[in-house]
Amino acid sequence: MPGSTLQNNMFDASPVKQFTMNHPMPVTSCGRRRNDGSPLEKRKRKPDVRKTTKGKNRNFRTTKEGAGMTSKGVKAYRRKNPGSKLKTAVTGKVKPGSKAAKRRKSFCARSKGWTGERGKAARRRWKC
Repeated sequence: MPGSTLQNNMFDASPVKQFTMNHPMPVTSCGRRRNDGSPLEKRKRKPDVRKTTKGKNRNFRTTKEGAGMTSKGVKAYRRKNPGSKLKTAVTGKVKPGSKAAKRRKSFCARSKGWTGERGKAARRRWKC
């Protein structure tokens, strides 16, 4: 390489590479690590809230009732996930432009593509 030895030493392998040789993520052309979305280790996690629609301790409504979580289910989820802002559906009459109206509008926009039975029931309950 042309140039001084100081300049040429910049292109030598850096000592940091020895610590990253067995890294599970591949390196891109610019030297960054690419996370392809695959988990490093596959492990089964228990769901945060049991998805039950029957019985005394149910957390979800049936499709006939309009699907979605019950208020009890939302409370259970928030207990297990502190700092969560999960709320129940906006089902009543709301003033145009209010926070609830904006939540409903946002939900309806997000759920437009839901074609399954539970999705359609949830959209009916939210009055989309």
